[in-house]
Amino acid sequence: MLILLRGVEMPEIQLGVHTIRSHGAKVVRAHMHDWLVLLFLMILEVILYVIEPFHRFVGADMMDDLKYPLQENTIPLWAVPIIAVLLPLMVILIYYFVRKDVYDLHQAVLGLLFSVLISGVLTDAIKDAVGRPRPDFFWRCFPDGKGVFDPVTSKVICTGLKSVIKEGHKSFPSGHTSWSFAGLGFLSWYMAGKIRVFDRRGHVAKLCIVVFPLLVAALVGVSRVDDYWHHWQDVFAGGLLGITVASFCYLQFFPPPYDIDGWGPHIYFQMLAESRNETQPGNVNGLNVTPSEIESVRIYSHRGMGVSDDNMSSILGEMESGRRC
Repeated sequence: MLILLRGVEMPEIQLGVHTIRSHGAKVVRAHMHDWLVLLFLMILEVILYVIEPFHRFVGADMMDDLKYPLQENTIPLWAVPIIAVLLPLMVILIYYFVRKDVYDLHQAVLGLLFSVLISGVLTDAIKDAVGRPRPDFFWRCFPDGKGVFDPVTSKVICTGLKSVIKEGHKSFPSGHTSWSFAGLGFLSWYMAGKIRVFDRRGHVAKLCIVVFPLLVAALVGVSRVDDYWHHWQDVFAGGLLGITVASFCYLQFFPPPYDIDGWGPHIYFQMLAESRNETQPGNVNGLNVTPSEIESVRIYSHRGMGVSDDNMSSILGEMESGRRC
């Protein structure tokens, strides 16, 4: 991996190893409040999923657009966490085993979980508040095909199963789509930083790798329309919500992929910078670190872009003499 300084290509940084065994407990303790917030979001998501949504008025004259057939999901509910969480998690773990950097592992897992849980909470909160009927609402409401309506208001009087009818009022936005774009969108950001997709070398193959998770998420959304569980507006809104939350969550923990330090989390470079400035063992975000953890790097900024004056002079001297750094 190379760091560029004002257009100068620098040698690969030689960094110490920070594994789960050596630094994992300290990193987790430093972010204990974040894990507590995640636990709260999990509980809130369960509550929002099980409560009764708002039952929007559905009249007899509205049924023409709600008579699509009731059928099974192409992608069942249990498969969504596998697509949106486990697949990105596998990529994150593979990178950890290659680089042995618990800072990257922790921040990536934290960002991924925040991405999908915040998206899930927002999605289900909006679902419950809006109560939009699904395209197959007629058959959920009247499984025998015989519509029953209030003689005064013409409001539907459903005769189907309560649980099926309840699910029929959760069309907007699409949960499958928002979760998929949240998890796979985060994965796209993550891979873009790791493979340096914006290194200006014109490798279109890198861009294809980054776009692939988004394509999978888009196909999940398309399946929701094909199965008549959602209107296209539901899928569009779910995808936009998911990718927006994923972007905010990723940038909370990592620099943008086009940044010079886009390959690592913010906390990593902060740890290196503060360790460089400490002459004795210090405390960085609650983590005890020592200068010996940096083998040959001199970094004085949060961005990890600096080198010592002596090293810089040596590098410039080599460049002037025509040698490659």
